[in-house]
Amino acid sequence: MWFDQEAVRMRAGRKPDRGNPSGGVLDWSPGAVDRLDLPPLNVQPRVQDESTDTGRNAVITGWRVQSDEGVDLDVRARDRIEWGGELFEVEGEIARWPDPIEGGVHHTEFNIKRVTG
Repeated sequence: MWFDQEAVRMRAGRKPDRGNPSGGVLDWSPGAVDRLDLPPLNVQPRVQDESTDTGRNAVITGWRVQSDEGVDLDVRARDRIEWGGELFEVEGEIARWPDPIEGGVHHTEFNIKRVTG
């Protein structure tokens, strides 16, 4: 596999709301987002679907992201990924595959999706 794709992990900050003044609401404003350049990744197409609701044609494009052997990624299910000039949502949980011989993480995999329309 080729691990030559560059991406940035974006994690929302927190801002207070009426029910949780210590910060219970995700804050995606530019000053609140934590950005992290990820190590080189392998990104492959996974799914493409088109929804034709009344008045809207949505296209959902999904990709599978994988780290190189021995690389764990600081990515969580609520993060967003900036890749190829586009913004994607992490879809589902992050899979950290164990190394059966050395222990620790063998590699990390997760799905991302982009919805347009």
